[in-house]
Amino acid sequence: MLIDTHAHLDSPKFDNDREEVIFRARQAGIDTIVNIGFNRETIPTTMALAEKYDFIYAVVGWHPTDAIDMKLEEDLAWIEQLCSHPKVVAIGEIGLDYHWDTSPKDIQHTVFREQIRLARRLNKPIVIHNRDAHEDILRLLKEEKASEVGGIMHCFSGSWETAKQCLDMNFHISFGGPVTFKNARVPKEVLERVPLDRILLETDAPYLTPHPYRGKRNESAYVRLVAETAAEIKGISLEEIAKITSDNGRRCLGITR
Repeated sequence: MLIDTHAHLDSPKFDNDREEVIFRARQAGIDTIVNIGFNRETIPTTMALAEKYDFIYAVVGWHPTDAIDMKLEEDLAWIEQLCSHPKVVAIGEIGLDYHWDTSPKDIQHTVFREQIRLARRLNKPIVIHNRDAHEDILRLLKEEKASEVGGIMHCFSGSWETAKQCLDMNFHISFGGPVTFKNARVPKEVLERVPLDRILLETDAPYLTPHPYRGKRNESAYVRLVAETAAEIKGISLEEIAKITSDNGRRCLGITR
């Protein structure tokens, strides 16, 4: 059985066949899905999915590209309230995004810092979004003592040197569709070096679809393709990588089912 540790099944891209997508995931051996609510629109739809399906869990937080829209005090209080829900397992996806020019860096930094502080206060792990911001991500995580809660580096795209610093701060390294791409030299090298007990798998559905479906809509069933690549790189069986990464995900996120 597998865990998809990062999905967006509440996306409008699934509005016409969401039930079928979830059924296919179950048929493919995915027994747990973690859905991410990252702004004012997607937090409620994520919570609705988690309350409807016993095998879907929720992560809630404020995405860096939406940081400018956050009413800091009000929305932090909302996230804090939701974190008392038994299906909410982490705060995220939070972090920095220097690719899309939608929120000024100083606002992103403030929103990121405040959510790390909230996570530490609530003793919740965090799920990190990092796009073109490796240096500042590492600096802010260190300054805010994020190692006290740890969490997940979502769809990791950095170097081994960056991964090593994240591991040293109590984070798991999560791999998605890009590690299956034939030209994905760096992600494959990083996965090869990350200890087995710190690897997680994800889809980020409907985005970042793995080979051979690249360019089409992603879905949770395809986490199996990521697992196959991880098993090949690590030189172990699919069954072994599935058990190891599922155990890792449950331990990291405190899922006991």
